[in-house]
Amino acid sequence: MTVLIDENSKIIIQGFTGKIGSFHAQEMIDYGTNVVGGVTPGKGGSTHLERPVFNTVKEAVEKTGADSSILFVPPQFAADSAMEAADAGIKVCVAITDGIPSHDMIKVKRYMKRYPKSEKMTLVGPNCSGIISPGKCLLGIMPGHIYKEGEVGVIGRSGTLGYESAQQMKDLGIGISTSVGIGGDPINGSSFKDVLELFEQDSQTKVVLMIGEIGGPQEAEAAQFAKENMSKPIVSYIAGLTAPKGRKMGHAGAIVTAYGEAASEKVEILQEAGVIVAKNPSVIGDTVKEVLTKIS
Repeated sequence: MTVLIDENSKIIIQGFTGKIGSFHAQEMIDYGTNVVGGVTPGKGGSTHLERPVFNTVKEAVEKTGADSSILFVPPQFAADSAMEAADAGIKVCVAITDGIPSHDMIKVKRYMKRYPKSEKMTLVGPNCSGIISPGKCLLGIMPGHIYKEGEVGVIGRSGTLGYESAQQMKDLGIGISTSVGIGGDPINGSSFKDVLELFEQDSQTKVVLMIGEIGGPQEAEAAQFAKENMSKPIVSYIAGLTAPKGRKMGHAGAIVTAYGEAASEKVEILQEAGVIVAKNPSVIGDTVKEVLTKIS
């Protein structure tokens, strides 16, 4: 098994006919993802990349049976697009868009509370690389060829470090069950804790790799969850050990403002919870290999 997406997922692209949406839609199609159509308001009834275009997500779901979507829409429209997907019955939505205002994301999070857990859409992102279940489905912008199918679940705030880790593991013959980029914004749809819970329940995943960075309480919350609920070993790397306090480093959420948000403090909290922390990014793959060797 995998988490969130697999070879049976039916994907639609929101912002299908735009330049960025078209490029990544074609990449997903070339990877073998089951892209069944897309949404661009005002262009419904046409075709694009040999797939139907719809005016609304609701119409796309009714006509294609789509269960997953990916957003390539401008920041000012992204929150409405995510809520539209939720209302249409989409189960997994990836928001690639960068620059969505925090108050818009608060609005989306509040909006999602109207749904019972069994009907609630899983939102991944924004400002993320998406999701890939290697060999089965790509719902994101990551380079699919560096991902080998296997038994390591990956969660990361940084897309680039996720790619680096995937390549290191592939070079060592280690594969990935599913990789989930949760994004680097202060307010995101899914947290480390949310995805850890999915990997704990997934029979294919034997080890989890968690790639964090400075800023925010997510890694500390994940450490507490892991200590109390995870039976599977977790390897982690925290970026930003040399970052100065109070200065934003790349991602909007990568800023140290309180205790537990600095990289060194996060490393300490994770280690106390039994998480194995890689010393630097160049040994992430080797660290995962050591853990896999111990449990095999």
